[in-house]
Amino acid sequence: MRRETGTPRPGWEKTIEGHGLAYHRSVHPDHLHRPYWDESVHYVFGMDEILTLEAQVEELHRMCLAAVEHVIGAGRFRDFALPEWTWQEITHSWERRDPHLYGRFDLRYDGVNPPKLLEYNADTPTSLVESSIVQWFWLQDAHPGDDQWNSLHERLIDRWRELALPTGPTHFAWTNMDETGEEAMTVAYLQETADQAGLRTIAVAMEDIGWDQLNRRFVDMEQRVIRSAFKLYPWEWMLADPFGQQAVRHAASTTWIEPLWKTLLSNKALLAVLWEMYPGHPNLLPAYLDGPRDLTSHIAKPLLGREGASMRIVTPSQDLSTPGSYGAEGYVYQGFEPLPEFGGQRPVLGAWMVADESAGLGIRETSGLITDDTSSFVPHRIEI
Repeated sequence: MRRETGTPRPGWEKTIEGHGLAYHRSVHPDHLHRPYWDESVHYVFGMDEILTLEAQVEELHRMCLAAVEHVIGAGRFRDFALPEWTWQEITHSWERRDPHLYGRFDLRYDGVNPPKLLEYNADTPTSLVESSIVQWFWLQDAHPGDDQWNSLHERLIDRWRELALPTGPTHFAWTNMDETGEEAMTVAYLQETADQAGLRTIAVAMEDIGWDQLNRRFVDMEQRVIRSAFKLYPWEWMLADPFGQQAVRHAASTTWIEPLWKTLLSNKALLAVLWEMYPGHPNLLPAYLDGPRDLTSHIAKPLLGREGASMRIVTPSQDLSTPGSYGAEGYVYQGFEPLPEFGGQRPVLGAWMVADESAGLGIRETSGLITDDTSSFVPHRIEI
């Protein structure tokens, strides 16, 4: 793994907008000079290196599924700050093996040592458009003789074909709270992959989904029954309002993707459970729910935190916190290893899963110790 510089393609802004990255100007805070999509740099990998990373990511995913089995079997829902009224339905969702689509592991990797799991974005992961489509076309234009860890598009189409969804159209839901357009474009892209798989699809805003009290089912603005729905809307938000309570208590009426059991994978309490089950595993960092214990350096992460908010890094030489409103739900305390530096930037590898198979890689860079909404996405290639 190494970082290289290059000359951006002429008119790259219009090019990436044409490939679906319409939000690249709005997703970044205004004061930043570096663009969100930055093709003036990229990362280079060897094929053997990628094959090893793929195997490690798939092992991590298997470990995570085993952790779900353990949490449900031991009834450890309280560790995940989940309301008690959801526990039985989460169990039923897992026992039914409600279908899942995709997820993204965030990894610390320096090109030398084994990658370390930072978190698993298993419910509402974004940066999909840039990982799947935008960087693939960059590769074709800039390095047509090389390869890329990227089978996302094909695997997503195949996965939609595999899912045994109820009859009728599948609804694809975004939220009107999305101010940047990133979530809307992510949902639109996933809807496109479902269309290519032969599904009938309908776009809808979460705010426009209604509940038919008489027939106990969800409907859209045209009164069409919603029998299956992909949502880019976190389960923890749904569980906090009456809408989500209906989704949980009447789970038989609508198949939600991602499923309810993924509340256990998208919660950072998972990190502590994994360390309990696989202590000393080379792809894990020590993590605890009851405090940092004997860790000389640690990072406190809110169980439901997003975009690096409400975190605290404590080392012998510093105590650094990020602003945010998360944390009332509790924290996990994870061993802290600074992200490696390449050219003054610190990359986080986002390793994608589709169903239970590794499917691609997206890299975000930041100059700070925590990857937040100031990070830039940079492409990668596999040297042939």
